[in-house]
Amino acid sequence: MNIEFKSKVWYWKGPAPWYFVTVPAQHVPVLKEMLTQVTYGWGMIPTRVKIGNTEWSTAMFPNDGSYIIPVKASVRKAEKIDEGDEVIIVLSVG
Repeated sequence: MNIEFKSKVWYWKGPAPWYFVTVPAQHVPVLKEMLTQVTYGWGMIPTRVKIGNTEWSTAMFPNDGSYIIPVKASVRKAEKIDEGDEVIIVLSVG
Protein backbone atom coordinates (compact mmCIF):
# COMPACT_ATOMS: atom_id res chain seq x y z
CA MET A 1 0.00 0.00 0.00
CA ASN A 2 1.29 3.48 -0.90
CA ILE A 3 0.34 6.72 0.83
CA GLU A 4 1.40 10.15 -0.43
CA PHE A 5 1.22 13.29 1.70
CA LYS A 6 2.88 16.61 2.54
CA SER A 7 4.42 17.23 5.93
CA LYS A 8 6.86 19.65 7.55
CA VAL A 9 10.23 18.47 8.77
CA TRP A 10 10.73 19.04 12.49
CA TYR A 11 13.64 18.61 14.85
CA TRP A 12 13.55 16.76 18.15
CA LYS A 13 16.19 18.06 20.54
CA GLY A 14 16.08 15.13 22.95
CA PRO A 15 19.05 13.13 24.22
CA ALA A 16 19.36 11.65 20.73
CA PRO A 17 18.43 14.57 18.42
CA TRP A 18 16.78 13.67 15.13
CA TYR A 19 14.64 15.08 12.30
CA PHE A 20 11.14 13.73 11.65
CA VAL A 21 7.98 14.19 9.62
CA THR A 22 4.53 13.44 11.04
CA VAL A 23 1.96 11.39 9.15
CA PRO A 24 -1.25 13.45 8.76
CA ALA A 25 -4.20 12.34 10.89
CA GLN A 26 -6.33 11.20 7.93
CA HIS A 27 -3.87 8.34 7.21
CA VAL A 28 -3.62 7.05 10.79
CA PRO A 29 -6.73 4.79 10.76
CA VAL A 30 -5.44 2.85 7.73
CA LEU A 31 -2.02 2.44 9.33
CA LYS A 32 -3.56 1.23 12.59
CA GLU A 33 -5.55 -1.40 10.64
CA MET A 34 -2.30 -2.72 9.17
CA LEU A 35 -0.49 -2.72 12.50
CA THR A 36 -1.16 -6.34 13.42
CA GLN A 37 0.08 -7.53 10.02
CA VAL A 38 3.32 -5.57 9.70
CA THR A 39 4.61 -4.39 13.09
CA TYR A 40 7.68 -5.87 14.70
CA GLY A 41 6.98 -4.52 18.19
CA TRP A 42 6.29 -1.34 20.13
CA GLY A 43 3.87 -0.24 17.40
CA MET A 44 6.71 0.35 14.93
CA ILE A 45 5.80 -0.14 11.28
CA PRO A 46 8.52 -0.98 8.73
CA THR A 47 8.26 1.21 5.64
CA ARG A 48 9.91 2.39 2.45
CA VAL A 49 9.95 6.17 2.22
CA LYS A 50 10.62 8.41 -0.74
CA ILE A 51 11.28 12.15 -0.71
CA GLY A 52 12.19 13.61 -4.09
CA ASN A 53 14.62 11.20 -5.74
CA THR A 54 15.77 9.61 -2.48
CA GLU A 55 14.25 6.38 -1.18
CA TRP A 56 15.15 4.44 1.94
CA SER A 57 13.91 1.81 4.39
CA THR A 58 13.04 2.79 7.94
CA ALA A 59 10.34 2.30 10.54
CA MET A 60 7.75 4.80 11.64
CA PHE A 61 6.55 4.77 15.20
CA PRO A 62 3.58 6.02 17.17
CA ASN A 63 3.71 9.49 18.68
CA ASP A 64 0.84 11.57 20.11
CA GLY A 65 -1.87 9.63 18.27
CA SER A 66 -0.10 9.68 14.91
CA TYR A 67 3.08 8.21 13.46
CA ILE A 68 6.43 9.86 12.89
CA ILE A 69 9.05 9.03 10.30
CA PRO A 70 12.75 9.68 10.92
CA VAL A 71 14.53 11.53 8.11
CA LYS A 72 18.21 10.57 7.91
CA ALA A 73 21.00 13.11 7.45
CA SER A 74 21.92 11.59 4.08
CA VAL A 75 18.36 12.14 2.84
CA ARG A 76 18.25 15.72 4.11
CA LYS A 77 21.57 16.44 2.44
CA ALA A 78 20.66 14.81 -0.89
CA GLU A 79 17.30 16.59 -1.08
CA LYS A 80 18.51 19.88 0.51
CA ILE A 81 15.96 19.62 3.33
CA ASP A 82 16.08 21.59 6.56
CA GLU A 83 13.88 21.99 9.62
CA GLY A 84 10.53 23.57 8.72
CA ASP A 85 10.65 22.58 5.05
CA GLU A 86 7.47 21.02 3.68
CA VAL A 87 8.17 17.83 1.76
CA ILE A 88 6.11 15.36 -0.23
CA ILE A 89 6.38 11.87 1.23
CA VAL A 90 5.60 8.65 -0.62
CA LEU A 91 5.20 5.93 1.97
CA SER A 92 5.09 2.22 1.13
CA VAL A 93 3.81 -0.08 3.85
CA GLY A 94 3.45 -3.82 3.70
